Amino acid sequence: MRILVVEDDRDLSRQLGAALTEANYAVDFAYDGEEGHYLGEGETYDAIILDLGLPTIDGVTVLKRWRDAGLNMPVLILTARDGWSEKVAGFDAGADDYVTKPFRVEEVLARLRALIRRAAGHASAELDCNGVRLDTRNGRVSVDGAPVKLTAHEFKVLSYLMHHRDEVVSRTELTEHIYEQDFDKDSNTIEVFVGRLRKKIRSDLIETVRGLGYRLVDTSKSGPGR
Repeated sequence: MRILVVEDDRDLSRQLGAALTEANYAVDFAYDGEEGHYLGEGETYDAIILDLGLPTIDGVTVLKRWRDAGLNMPVLILTARDGWSEKVAGFDAGADDYVTKPFRVEEVLARLRALIRRAAGHASAELDCNGVRLDTRNGRVSVDGAPVKLTAHEFKVLSYLMHHRDEVVSRTELTEHIYEQDFDKDSNTIEVFVGRLRKKIRSDLIETVRGLGYRLVDTSKSGPGR
């Protein structure tokens, strides 16, 4: 999962970035509204953390521009504790949730997980498919109750496929969602990660859809033609 943090307080950005990276997110940063708007419109993100009090362009305006452009990624806004009017303006502009400053990073992570789950149509913090369980709260994966150790990139690939279960996901889409902006992206490595996942979890769980990409198959719902 790939996250954009738009926050002009660099110390706070570093704090959020460290926590997000530890939680196996790919993280990009913008430090003013203009840069944030540019990245949010030009790159692909699973969610965005957006401060409203930004230089160059304020956060509400940035958010309005994204929504006017038809971008529907979940947006978590950061507001001052007494900024109730900012919260209202943020929601009216298209925000999905908010956190007031100062905040605990754990709350930001929890709200972010919930936004990403809901955007993908999942209610539970634990994603399960054919005995493979991914706990989004602590980044743990198990198969039939037995813990499985994955690398950071293997986890990111599995997490994205689990969130988009039964959907065909291209290698390009996976590449866009597991790497940061400045990473030297190579979609060919996705095949390597998928191969490793098949060995570590279930060999039949990830289906190759020739010429299109991959699909995490829920065999419990399989029927004719699947």
